[in-house]
Amino acid sequence: MSLRRPCVLVFAGLDPSGGAGIQADIEAIAAMGAHALPIITSLTVQDNDRVFSVHAVDAAIVRQQAQALMAKLSIAAIKIGIVGSHDNVAVIAETISALRAEQPDLPVVLDPVLASGHGHALARENAVHMLEPLRSLATLITPNLPEAAALCDAATALEVQLAHLLRDTAHVLIKGGHGAGDTVVNRWFTGSKHRSWQWPRLPGEFHGSGCTLASAIAACLAQGQTMETALHDAQTITQHSLETAYAIADGQLIPCRTEERR
Repeated sequence: MSLRRPCVLVFAGLDPSGGAGIQADIEAIAAMGAHALPIITSLTVQDNDRVFSVHAVDAAIVRQQAQALMAKLSIAAIKIGIVGSHDNVAVIAETISALRAEQPDLPVVLDPVLASGHGHALARENAVHMLEPLRSLATLITPNLPEAAALCDAATALEVQLAHLLRDTAHVLIKGGHGAGDTVVNRWFTGSKHRSWQWPRLPGEFHGSGCTLASAIAACLAQGQTMETALHDAQTITQHSLETAYAIADGQLIPCRTEERR
């Protein structure tokens, strides 16, 4: 009898360079031992450095895909990246609510991607406003430092950001990749609990590191890990993917998320 893998339902955008977005999600989830169910919310025109345009997928198609999967498959976790439009947000929220009617503890990981690593917009609409309905449905939100500030109306103090974010979401992981110094500090907060992880800052820039981390966390949660263990294991494999990253052109490197390690 074949081994059955837990499934992670993924809502994210297509990056034709293959470095970020849905391909990064699929590779990271597979690397952690789960199976991705990818629903594309946006078609982007980009390379490994620059985003030229973003085109949202029609919400009716997103809904049809989600309904087909829900009718057949058992979904153990959800990962959300680029949503594309307000209409897509409504479909994603409906999907979460329908699944949680049967699985109240279904984990949902929200990666609030507001812009590319170089600051290019990834939605035609206001991305911060679009994500508001999903924040209260997420189990975990994984903003980097600029995203955390933007989600908190440009508040820059970490304490203010946390107070704002924890009103809506049970778990917050603030990623420190945009900070300064030789060490990247990622901070997890939930209620009164706080833990941080420190990782050596690697040279160069990477395309899709945030997608990799959020999807790896979702895959770990889909397999029944506690949040703390999932965060630790996902960060470990993400760091390794950056240490073994490869080039496809000048500019940002591609994290190596597959089993083949260079």
